[in-house]
Amino acid sequence: MPRVDIGRSDRGRGFPLRPLVVVMGVSGAGKTTVGRLLAERLRVPFLDGDDLHPRANVAKMASGVPLTDDDRFPWLVTVGGALAGLRAEGAVVACSALKRKYRETILAEAPSAVFVELHAPPDLIARRVEARTGHFMPGALFDSQMKTLEPLEADEPGFRVDCTHEPDRVVANLMEEILPRDSRVPPC
Repeated sequence: MPRVDIGRSDRGRGFPLRPLVVVMGVSGAGKTTVGRLLAERLRVPFLDGDDLHPRANVAKMASGVPLTDDDRFPWLVTVGGALAGLRAEGAVVACSALKRKYRETILAEAPSAVFVELHAPPDLIARRVEARTGHFMPGALFDSQMKTLEPLEADEPGFRVDCTHEPDRVVANLMEEILPRDSRVPPC
C-alpha cells in the first residue's frame, strides 16, 4: 500500500495536523492496547469503539450472536461522528472496521481518517482472544470476524501493520510510518 502522510494538512499549508486514526482489525488483534499507546504518543484523545456500541449490540455479541450490518451501521456512523468531532485536536479510535463498506461509512463522517489494520496469524490472535478475561466479545465469534474481514485495499487511506510484536514496538513502527520526519511528535 502507498505510504500515507497523515501529519500534514491536505490543503498544502504545510503545518502539522493531529491525525484521525482508526486502529482496526479482528477481536484480539490488539486494537485497544495499540490504540491507547498510539494516542498517548500522538498526544491526542483515545476512543474505544466498543464503548460507542448501543447496549443492544453489546448484549447480542455477549450472547454469542454476530452483529448484522443493520446492527453495525448506526454504530459506525457514531464512530465516524465521534472522530469528526475531534478533527481539530486529532484522535485515535479502536474499531474493528472489518469490511470496506464499514470503513466507507466512517469516512463519510470523517473524511480525513486513516486506517491502520493490525495483522497477525489467525492462530496467534485466537490464542489472545482465548486468554483474555472480562471482555464482552466471546471467543466463539472470532471465526465470524475472520470470515468478515476484508483487508485494506491499495486505494483506501491507510496501511497494514504486523501486530505480532509487543505493543510498544508496534506503536514505534506506526510512529515511523504515519508521521513525516519533520513533524514527528517527540516522545512523552
